[in-house]
Amino acid sequence: MTVNAQPGFPDRITMEDVPKGETVLLLNHTCMPKPSPYRTSHAIFVREGARKPYDATGEVPQVMHRRMLSLRGFDHTGMMLEADLAEGDAIAEAILRLFSNRAITEIHAHNAARGCYSGLITRA
Repeated sequence: MTVNAQPGFPDRITMEDVPKGETVLLLNHTCMPKPSPYRTSHAIFVREGARKPYDATGEVPQVMHRRMLSLRGFDHTGMMLEADLAEGDAIAEAILRLFSNRAITEIHAHNAARGCYSGLITRA
């Protein structure tokens, strides 16, 4: 599909909003593969031709800053222990708050409005 609004189509490979006129693929992604009641897959956009995946420590990508996120903290078995809603600068604070629970091993970020999977946050 052709991108017709910006922001609006967040690429899950590069973690950037795709510019108007470029092509994205709408795919289903298994974001929680563990055998738990929270096992799930959800929609993601991928920029056609995206090659270099986003990989950073200690920063929240701008594509997340622009959206209200549902942050869901999971333990090693895939059980959700805590969750929070945050946007903008409050996202980093919410991530730290969730990780203060030592049993949380990963946080799944979803766009709160449409629910699309935004990304996986792991302990450094």
